[in-house]
Amino acid sequence: MADQTQESTGAPAKAGLPQFDFQWWPGQIAWFLIIFAAMLVFIRLFAAPRVGGTIDAREGKISGDIADARRMKDEAEAQAQAAAAESAQARAVAQRVAAEARAKAQAEVAEKLAAEEAKLAAIAGEAEARISKARDAAMTNVAGIAADAAGAIVGKLTGRPAGAAELAAAGAARGT
Repeated sequence: MADQTQESTGAPAKAGLPQFDFQWWPGQIAWFLIIFAAMLVFIRLFAAPRVGGTIDAREGKISGDIADARRMKDEAEAQAQAAAAESAQARAVAQRVAAEARAKAQAEVAEKLAAEEAKLAAIAGEAEARISKARDAAMTNVAGIAADAAGAIVGKLTGRPAGAAELAAAGAARGT
């Protein structure tokens, strides 16, 4: 291009950028407007609808996802409330069963305790009867033993054995 300006004018071409040379500006402005109009038409007809459609689709997806999330949250809350109700009901049933089992066990323990106490009372009564017999037998023997001991003591002290009449008189005197 620099050769064309030099040939047509006969003067040497100016040094520098052709964009800043005023003689080229009308052509540059025309091409700028043509390219700008083509880009504007392309964006308006092809790019903007796609971007707008993408944005609309994205907004629709987001709002749908939010609606699904709210629905799932509501379902989860309903399920949590149902689970809490079931848990409370199960807890109440478990407490009732535990109370019944505790009452049954206490009744069985009380029954067994009463039976054991009755056995122990019977054994204690038999033992008291045996003790009473043994005491009575021992008391009857005590008199004989006491008489024998008194006879031996009198024999040691006096040097002669005590007679049966003396021992009976001493036992009678002691009993009064």
